[in-house]
Amino acid sequence: MAPKYTNKLANQRILILGATSGIGFAVAEAAFEHGANLVISSSNQSKLDKTVARLKEAYPAEFEKQTITTHVCDLSNATDLNDNLENLFEAATNSGTDKLNHVVSTAGDALNLPTLADLTPDAIYSGMTVRYVAPTMMAKFIPKYVVNSPSSSFTLTGGMRYKKPAPGWTLATAMCSGIDGLARGLALDLQPVRVNVVHPGAVNTELFGMFPKEQLEAMLKIFRDSSLTGTVGKPEDLAESYIYLMKDEFVTGSAIESSGGALLK
Repeated sequence: MAPKYTNKLANQRILILGATSGIGFAVAEAAFEHGANLVISSSNQSKLDKTVARLKEAYPAEFEKQTITTHVCDLSNATDLNDNLENLFEAATNSGTDKLNHVVSTAGDALNLPTLADLTPDAIYSGMTVRYVAPTMMAKFIPKYVVNSPSSSFTLTGGMRYKKPAPGWTLATAMCSGIDGLARGLALDLQPVRVNVVHPGAVNTELFGMFPKEQLEAMLKIFRDSSLTGTVGKPEDLAESYIYLMKDEFVTGSAIESSGGALLK
């Protein structure tokens, strides 16, 4: 008998934004391992080329049967965001000829969190462009470029701060809360295409590389101590959440929290 579960994503066309590192790369890796054809996007072609090379090295046999295409898309420029996204969706679908089955947004930039005293409208807009405004704008292209079926999905990325604020994290809390509401609203507006959100806790990605080793070790200890599992998340752990949301055709308007139980401490 042919596999009923493990091949649900076989030959599916999946667009992943932010796929060159961290959680996004792990999602791309997992989806490719499940037999999907990928369109991966980031703001840097060199990083995209390196990502394709990493996947080709890890999955040489699959690379002969499945496709990976790349497209640069700058999500940080609000002025050009609409045009950049339209160009991305046009390229990802061969001008609408090959519609997408799933879209996953994991794109993020470095969180520069101003204090309340330093907040300005520009600081707020700048902080939210990639992580909130961009996925909101992506939604307008879903009806045209994604197969109109409950087997299709749009998955967003938030963060556990939507439920558990921390001092100095007001802007991040607002973004994560907004993304949670965005997913539920879009689930209604984009039906039958499913829309869900993953809320990660502390995940050890390349973003942590900006910290000195001593400071990083202290941070990781805090994260471990604040979880019930005594661990820090790995990108490959989080990838399972995104894969599940693509595969389960009966889940929409929902959130998965992958935080090691940190919300309970």
